Amino acid sequence: MSWFVYIIEASDSSLYTGITTDLDRRFQQHAKGQGAKYFKGRRPVKFVYSEKVDNRSRASIREASIKKLTRLQKLQLIRP
Repeated sequence: MSWFVYIIEASDSSLYTGITTDLDRRFQQHAKGQGAKYFKGRRPVKFVYSEKVDNRSRASIREASIKKLTRLQKLQLIRP
């Protein structure tokens, strides 16, 4: 099973990072308010980045490393 690390741009232009096995399903969950608490009060707009990873462990490690980046570094990752 493949895992994905993703970044979603929110309606307030903030960036949310997460992991999933199904990008479309996860976006719909966020849009319906069934995903992260982060999207209470803001809406997911679009995926701005995704990266395929071999397993959940590596996805979690990569997610943590992306979450530690500054906004500028995340923007550079999105738009190299």
